[in-house]
Amino acid sequence: MLLKAIICEVLTREIESLIPGSPHEVDVEILTMGLHDLGVSMRPHVQQRIDSADEFGYDAIVLGYALCGKGCEGLRAAKTRLVIPRAHDCLGLLMGSRHRFLEYFENHPGVYYRSPGWIQFQKPGQRLEQATLSKRNIIGERRSLDELIEQYGEDNGSFLFEQFTSYRRKYSGLTYISTGVAEEEPLVRQARTEAEQEGWAFEAVGGSLDLLRRLLNGEWDTNDFLIVPPGAAVSATLGDGIFEAI
Repeated sequence: MLLKAIICEVLTREIESLIPGSPHEVDVEILTMGLHDLGVSMRPHVQQRIDSADEFGYDAIVLGYALCGKGCEGLRAAKTRLVIPRAHDCLGLLMGSRHRFLEYFENHPGVYYRSPGWIQFQKPGQRLEQATLSKRNIIGERRSLDELIEQYGEDNGSFLFEQFTSYRRKYSGLTYISTGVAEEEPLVRQARTEAEQEGWAFEAVGGSLDLLRRLLNGEWDTNDFLIVPPGAAVSATLGDGIFEAI
């Protein structure tokens, strides 16, 4: 088969490692991980890439995304099958299944997560392309205190930084998901340092590339993947399946 893979940047290293083992020809397009911060507003950006790929006669368009805050709800292709893993977010993809992540999550509440991609591609002050975000140039979490003060002044900059980072007080731990696709020792050290700076507990756990491998290999068990026929759309559900095609 000839596949088009549209993936989030956070999965870059994992997908790169799996492409050579796929029995199919896979064209990969990587979208900035900053789209994740847009929630449901990420949909038109992903849909635009699907529409472009829909004209090239691929056997399927596979998405390296999950529900992502309903950012993938409503996606459709007019001529090509869409395939999307059944997961709530990239943590389920990195751990190999939504069930494994749910089990870990239930036993580790209040945990923040890192992975090779989250560390390598999320940089303080990272700017997203103007064309991607229209008038919204910079995502708040990625702006440093110094940058905010420089633009808005001492008081306003400090206030904005507090607002952008206040969510971190909800967490008590940081878990690094190891996927074995990079020289991970420095990444683990960086994650551990982040945890220490925040006063959080730290744990490194082994991830799994199984779900992503099957996505690229065309092994689309309907228990773990939604196959969306041409003309149908991805719709979120309340059940364990996460998605359905309508």
